[in-house]
Amino acid sequence: MKHRKFSDLGWNVSEIGLGCWAIGSEWGDVSDDDARKTLQTSLDKGVNFFDTADVYGDGRSEKFVGELLKSTSEKIYVATKTGRRLDPHNAEGYNINQIEPFVDRSLLNLGLDIIDLMQLHCPPTETYSKEETYTMMDDLVKKGKIQYYGVSVETVEEALEAIKRPNVKSVQIIFNIFRQKPSEKFFIEAAKKNVAIIVRVPLASGLLTGKMNIQSKFPNNDHRNYNIQGKAFDVGETFAGVPYHKGIEAVEELKKIIPEGFTLADMSLKWILSHPEVTVVIPGAKNSNQAQLNTKASDKDTIENIMGQIKEVYNNIIMPEVHHRW
Repeated sequence: MKHRKFSDLGWNVSEIGLGCWAIGSEWGDVSDDDARKTLQTSLDKGVNFFDTADVYGDGRSEKFVGELLKSTSEKIYVATKTGRRLDPHNAEGYNINQIEPFVDRSLLNLGLDIIDLMQLHCPPTETYSKEETYTMMDDLVKKGKIQYYGVSVETVEEALEAIKRPNVKSVQIIFNIFRQKPSEKFFIEAAKKNVAIIVRVPLASGLLTGKMNIQSKFPNNDHRNYNIQGKAFDVGETFAGVPYHKGIEAVEELKKIIPEGFTLADMSLKWILSHPEVTVVIPGAKNSNQAQLNTKASDKDTIENIMGQIKEVYNNIIMPEVHHRW
């Protein structure tokens, strides 16, 4: 497993981490045993960066990560997220009186005295331009409840607004073969400011594993079933916002250029890691096998020779669907 520097914090994080949404909720049923094995296998394969959130299974995911922390002496970096417990979820709720109790709850769930990285969890767009947002986070640092903070965003514009603030150490954003827009401007600006980039939805909710087809079905409690039109949350979180049939069409084209010794998932993760501005990519997993497969790409050879062909598939099939939206 290769490592990368995380902003100016002195952290060396595994370039492939684990996104812990699936072991919490909304990806079908995941047993407690599978959740624990997913985390342990990731750790065994060299992962030291784990990303979770307080709303993943209403704290279930955070508690599993907390168990892992207690079980090992190895240094693990934990990033969690806050804000989505607000009801209603609006910009006015992002104040110290409402957010601090959520942070306290995350500390309990994780069994920590201080959280390595707390991220605002895709708040309303206007939150990013409010001075109070960052004063609140600075106060949580001063109180010793969080060490550093960042933001998780839906759009490039939100990311660019957030990194105007000097204490924003990271931005978590959707970036994959189907969502290439962040590399055009945001990556350049983030690199200038030494802001860490955490890449989520790297496999477009499984589309970029190549294991799905047009007849694939998903459980009722899987967001790939109920959020296909964005009814529960931003549709960009499900299949990266790509219409399913278009995604399948693009996958069939991508399969034609997979290098020898690679799977489509390997190629997709390596494509992301080919961008030096990326700090860590956080694919999810529902079991030990998926966790193990996620980590393989770090040791694969470069794919620079096919980057142009991948771009061509994006331009021809996917770009008209998504590029202007996020």
